Amino acid sequence: MYPRLTDLFQDLFGFSLPLPIYSFGFMVATAIVVAAVLTKREFDRMYGLGQLSAVQIKEKDKKGREKIVSVSPSALVWTMMLIAAGVGITGSKLFHIIDHWDRFAADPMGLIFNPAGLTFYGGLISAAIALALYARKKGLPFFRVADGIAPGLILGYGIGRIGCYLAGDGDWGTCSALSQKPGWIPDFLWSETFPRNILEVDVTTWVPLGGRACDLPPEIVTGAYPTMLYETMMTVVIFAILWGIRNHPFKAGWLFSIYLMFNGIERFLIEIIRLNPQYALGFTQAQLIAIALMLTGLVGLAIASRKQPVAAEKVPEKKARSEPKASPEQD
Repeated sequence: MYPRLTDLFQDLFGFSLPLPIYSFGFMVATAIVVAAVLTKREFDRMYGLGQLSAVQIKEKDKKGREKIVSVSPSALVWTMMLIAAGVGITGSKLFHIIDHWDRFAADPMGLIFNPAGLTFYGGLISAAIALALYARKKGLPFFRVADGIAPGLILGYGIGRIGCYLAGDGDWGTCSALSQKPGWIPDFLWSETFPRNILEVDVTTWVPLGGRACDLPPEIVTGAYPTMLYETMMTVVIFAILWGIRNHPFKAGWLFSIYLMFNGIERFLIEIIRLNPQYALGFTQAQLIAIALMLTGLVGLAIASRKQPVAAEKVPEKKARSEPKASPEQD
């Protein structure tokens, strides 16, 4: 593993960079850029179709004078991504603290400043609230905005998971044994030891506080399931589906509802072999949130799938042809 890309440069090229570049941070930055590019493209498409209205921004002319211009809402994407990133990281850390309260009570500062301690759903919920408020401020319909963000969001999540894999930040799965591996699966996709992981622990023997113990005989354990790679592969498939159906003519929120359902299904399944401790009713915290997302997506899909009734075209009434008045001579 390469928690720091500077170590990779050292091994490949024989020189070290003056400042450390962390793999997780680099991949998160890459994820934000990819999501932003895809979202800008979607906003421009939706603006062209009239699904999103123009927004007003300040712009300077050649003489440096500010003026208000109306442009595509894609002009706001980078601001939206910065808001989502800042609020999302704060929210993800907060959820991580709640999820590992015992560790926080024992070492508050250690958990707060631990770069490995981030919870995706905490970031998703916090960022969604922040973006909803920002969209309302700019006069944009939130659910249309959410539809435009959904494909880039799921792909960005998968890219971020590559950063977790490179860093070896503890997001791996339960213990695994190569002796149980089906022959068609590569070894690294079944059992990974995460050498030089950022936590500096032996994956084959380490169990996090409150986590699940290994249920395999110690003598056959060869590593842990690299669940980050599984999630990356699943998110690429989900992105392909969302990108392929994004032109569907249903109401606002339809695509985002499908995203919520797929996101919930993906996370619920991966948690079965993740180290996360059971939170309530035999489920992990992430699984409980995943169930809520699936139900929310299902309800949203049912509402947004109702096609708008086509208003009956009003046919202008023909003016009654005035009959000539009878002359006095007529009987």
